[in-house]
Amino acid sequence: MRPRVLFQLAIALALPLQGQTITIGSKPFTESYVLAELMAQLITSQTGIKVDRRFGMQGTFTSFSAITDGSIDIYPEYTGTGALAILKSTDPADQGLDSLRAKFKRLYGLTWLEPWGFNNSWAIVTKQAFAARHNLKTITDLAQVAGVRGAFTHEFMQRDDGYPGLIAAYGLRLAEARGIQHVLAYDALAADQIDVMDAYATDGEIARYNLVVLQDDRSFFPQYLATPLIRLQTLEQFPGLASILNRFAGQISSEQMQALNHEAALAGNDYAVVVQKFIHDRTAGELVSRVEPRSPLLRQTRRHLLLTGLAVLFATVLAVPLGIVMVGRPVLSRVVLGVTGVLQTIPSIAMLGFMIPLLGIGVKPAVVALFIYGLLPIVRNTYTGIDEIDPHLIEVAHGLGMDRWRRLIWLELPLAAPIIFAGIRTAAVIAVGTATLAAFIGAGGLGEPIVQGLSFNDPAMILSGAIPAALLAMVIDAVLGWVEKRIARQPVGPG
Repeated sequence: MRPRVLFQLAIALALPLQGQTITIGSKPFTESYVLAELMAQLITSQTGIKVDRRFGMQGTFTSFSAITDGSIDIYPEYTGTGALAILKSTDPADQGLDSLRAKFKRLYGLTWLEPWGFNNSWAIVTKQAFAARHNLKTITDLAQVAGVRGAFTHEFMQRDDGYPGLIAAYGLRLAEARGIQHVLAYDALAADQIDVMDAYATDGEIARYNLVVLQDDRSFFPQYLATPLIRLQTLEQFPGLASILNRFAGQISSEQMQALNHEAALAGNDYAVVVQKFIHDRTAGELVSRVEPRSPLLRQTRRHLLLTGLAVLFATVLAVPLGIVMVGRPVLSRVVLGVTGVLQTIPSIAMLGFMIPLLGIGVKPAVVALFIYGLLPIVRNTYTGIDEIDPHLIEVAHGLGMDRWRRLIWLELPLAAPIIFAGIRTAAVIAVGTATLAAFIGAGGLGEPIVQGLSFNDPAMILSGAIPAALLAMVIDAVLGWVEKRIARQPVGPG
């Protein structure tokens, strides 16, 4: 038996084989999906450990929050991001791997494994025709051109090592600078809707669209060495894991990563097969990675129903009694309706972001956010349905000797039931649509293919999540509508 095979066998034996799960995350762009899938397949090809994929999380904040609170164990990160965006340090010494390891170990209980070998720095790119028209070769040249239209990723727009720092370093004079999903900016650039955009140096789309990378002639962008960022607790639990994940350390060049990203983008939903072929070719067939079957619609629908069902159930349990208590209490009703109305105006992605520091990622924060959005229609309809009952009927019930609770149970709730149920129906439909955003925080559901489709610029993949979500909303609305009509036909009174 060859020494390398013996080494891999020793690693496999060093890791627990049963009942263990490693959770791997990724950010929502092609390269992060590819690198996360590469780690997942390396683990499954050499161990019996189950891998839970939480891919497509919304940016550095979500991914880093998830790993620090233990929601995920590993995700691919970049040294420049670690120093500038996470540590918020502009000291060049902090960008070195040794310094990052020491600080992340002390502050967060994390460590950086060995870099894969390529530098995926940010870059500013434009079309060949635009560069030729204005004789652009460097970012300094771009600063001399007036009226330039730019579109940049939202994270780039906020980070000091992104747009704000770039403006300060080069004195750019852009006519507009809009935030946009990364892969959609390439479509906008190709359609001449914008003139420049930010890119990752290893983006496959740079070659696909034959774009010009403007030279960073003032060396503004630091190095961004792609590296597995992992919890120390995970390394202690799985002693041989670092050796497995370092399998391709220093072996992937920028050109190779760009080609791999290009193939993955073209493959869309089958990007895992591209990663599998890469592992097979680079190890001469020595490693046989495992690719999970790509037929997740039933699983995604079940998760979507779970998120929606739990949220609407909890909202109903709280909002209906609250709406009942509000009747006859105008001050309380104004306060409750005002607060739930304000909560309803919070943008969905912001609400999910607020939940991450409190509840981590996954099902819990998604259910809580959807629960909050479900409160207003249910509490408002419950209050309105009971409050607007004909006062003469209340007087008759009072004359018959009914106390407050009997009147509520035998008269008010039956009369208000159709209106109350209409609120529950509205909350359910809202929850089905909003739950697609839960994929950004690793909660799964029918938002998964939408997020992945946006990352890979694959309209078919986006529709594979959007259409089932729309159909699910229609089915739920139809079923609850039928129940609402049945309730409306029920007789009022004790018998």
